[in-house]
Formats: sequence, C-alpha cells, structure tokens
Amino acid sequence: MLVIAQHMHDIEHIRKNPKGFEKAIKSRGVKEFTAKEILEIDHKKRSLTTKLQALNKQRNEVTEEIKRLKMNKSPCEEQVKLSKSITSEIETISLKEQTEKNKLVDILSNLPNISAQNVPIGEDESSNVEIRKYGKKRKFDFTPKFHYELGERLGLMDFEQAAKISGSRFTILKGQLAKLGRALINFMLETHVNEFAYTEVYHPALVKNEAMYNVGQLPKFSDDSYLTTDKLRLIPTSEVVLTNLVADKIIEEKELPIRFTAYSECFRKEAGSAGRDTRGMIRQHQFGKVELVSITTEEQSNDELERMTNAAEEILKKLELPYRIMLLCSGDMGFAAQKTYDIEVWLPEQNKYREISSCSNCGTFQARRMNTKYFLETDRKTKKYVHTLNGSALAIGRTIVAIMENYQNSDGSVTIPNVLQRYMSNDTVISKQ
Repeated sequence: MLVIAQHMHDIEHIRKNPKGFEKAIKSRGVKEFTAKEILEIDHKKRSLTTKLQALNKQRNEVTEEIKRLKMNKSPCEEQVKLSKSITSEIETISLKEQTEKNKLVDILSNLPNISAQNVPIGEDESSNVEIRKYGKKRKFDFTPKFHYELGERLGLMDFEQAAKISGSRFTILKGQLAKLGRALINFMLETHVNEFAYTEVYHPALVKNEAMYNVGQLPKFSDDSYLTTDKLRLIPTSEVVLTNLVADKIIEEKELPIRFTAYSECFRKEAGSAGRDTRGMIRQHQFGKVELVSITTEEQSNDELERMTNAAEEILKKLELPYRIMLLCSGDMGFAAQKTYDIEVWLPEQNKYREISSCSNCGTFQARRMNTKYFLETDRKTKKYVHTLNGSALAIGRTIVAIMENYQNSDGSVTIPNVLQRYMSNDTVISKQ
C-alpha cells in the first residue's frame, strides 16, 4: 500500500484558474480531461474540513465545561454524553474527508506536469523544434554497417547467448567493447565532477514505492518498472535516487543549486515498445547510464537547464560525435517535465538522429510530491518548493552504438575516440582479437 500525502499540482491554482489548468493538461495529451470533477471533490473535502474544525472546537468547549463541573463537584452526565456523540461524529466525518482527499490525490497524481510557457504546443515529435546542430557528418567511402553487425563480427557483442541467459533485449559485451563501456563511465563522471562541479554518488538500485512516487514514476507507470517480491522496485534511472536525496528536507537557499551525478544500471520493462529497435543495443531491459540531477531555487532553474544540457553536450563534443538539440513539444515530453531538451546523436547506418540524452526542468512538480522546500535568505519565515532537474549524460549503450557506427573502418574495426584512449590502455582501435 502506497500512502501518499502530497501530489504535484497546486490546488489553489486550479481553483483560481480551472479553465487555464484544463487547457494546459489537454495540451499534454490528456484529451478528455475536465477540471469539473477536481473542483467538486475539492469543494466536498473543504466543507467536510470546515465541519470538522467546528466540531473539534465544540468538543474542546464541552471538555472545558466538564472539567469545570467536576471541579465544582456538579453533575456532568449530559456533557459527557454530548462529548461522546461529538467524538463519534468527528470520526465519521474524518473518514469521509479522508475518502475525498484520496480521490483528489488519485486524480491529481495521474496528471502530468504543466508545460513551461516557451514550450511549443503539439501532439508528438513532429512538433518538436530543432534548436541547434553540432559537428560534421562523416562521409564514408564504403557502406557503413549497423553496430550489431560490427560487434558480432568482432566477436565482442553477443546477443544470442544473452538471449539464452536472460531473454530478448539484453546484450553481452566482451573484451575491448566491455572496456569501452567502462572507459565511457569514467570519462563521463570525471567530466561532470571536474568541469561542471557535480558531486558523484554511489547508490542502491532498489528503491521503495514512495521514492518512485516522489519523482512521478508511480502510480501512472507502475507497469514499466520491475517490482520485486518484497515490494522494492529496480530503478529505471538514477534520477529516482538522486532526486530523493533531498526528499522531506528544508534546505538553506545559499546551499542551492545542489548538483549530483551517478552511474547506475537502469532497468525498464519497455512495455510499449514491441517491434521497435528489436535488433541491437538501442532499446534494452538493462542499460548503464550516467545521470545528472540538480536541485535549485525558483529563479535558478531555467539557467540550470541550459547548463545541464551543455554538460551533456560537452561529452558528445569531446567524443567528436555529430548531434542536434531538440526542444520537445508539450505532447512529447515526459510526465514530470515542464521543459525538455533532447540531444540526438547522428547514426550513419540509420541515416538519422537518435535520442542519446534528455534534459528536463521539472519545476516544483517533484518537490511537491516529496515535500522539499528551501528557506528564503531574505525572509526565513517564507519557504518555497525547490525546483528539480534531471538529464542523462549519457546513456552508455547508446554512446557505444554511436561510437561504433561513426568510427567504423572498412575492415570492420572501430577507431577509439582520442579522448577515450587514455582510459583504454592507450589502444587506438577495437579490432578482432
């Protein structure tokens, strides 16, 4: 049972501007949405709360009267009887109030975040906007191959044995390709820690339902993650743990922004992906990823999204891989995001750009769920919800794919990007052993 006190939409805002809220939620792809039911439940809940307050006040008065009568040794049977009947009424109304609260939380916790004002309105990826491109696409004087053809011919990528051991959408990497993955992890973490002042974190891969709820993975996406028999979930991304490092805290404004980075294995059921990317390493049930998470003030979060996107871009620049930045439209963003940049890397064999990173500003959406605020330096009586941001920088498997496909040679070997050679015993090429 998941006990939730917080949801991520401001009920005050919905009361004041129900039509605006309705329009915003519809633009996020929830077509049949209406604010009417929310307002009705909220009204019912508030009138029950008012009744409860009146009854509690009445009970306190009766209790005081009973004390007074007892001190004067006067009879107080009537008052005791009245107190019991008020208590019983309070219990009944409390249950009703809780029922309405639960209904409200249930509706609101299944609604996505509201888009930022500068996000294009649209239904799917066709409405995304290209912001910039970087790097030259390589011209091949031979026909380039897919990463899985290269990997299998090199004898360093084994899908067949992985399928025998684990089923579909798993990969086994050996030798220099396994080492390439390890090199990428070290290279990415060192870049984020040394150049972008992130704090490196090592953390559990199993989390409680509450941690998943706090970042917006539950209740809506419960079928996408792996649930263990003792009710822990395997993380779909480090974002879950890194964001929850500040759950239920009140932070000093001067401590913000807080920046965390971690490498972790990520686990996803990929429930809605039947038939997509069935060959190769693009879409896996288990994959490694280096993640960035920032906790900021309200004023800092827009600039922090640009900074975080630059940190992810820097990895691709150093690897000399061509990419483009896309601003996602309202219908293509993730559930918790209010603004997202996707970074898409060029894959020559597919002859198109494919997502390798997603950097999002979630505003107060996750902070409301996990009840995380900060004191204002100028006015310590005032507390505000923090803003949270997250970004992949980068997914290891997809980076291996991009390196193999962009750096392949006509003999089937793969040149190792300059920046990675020192992490790979100064090897310059991955070739058949």
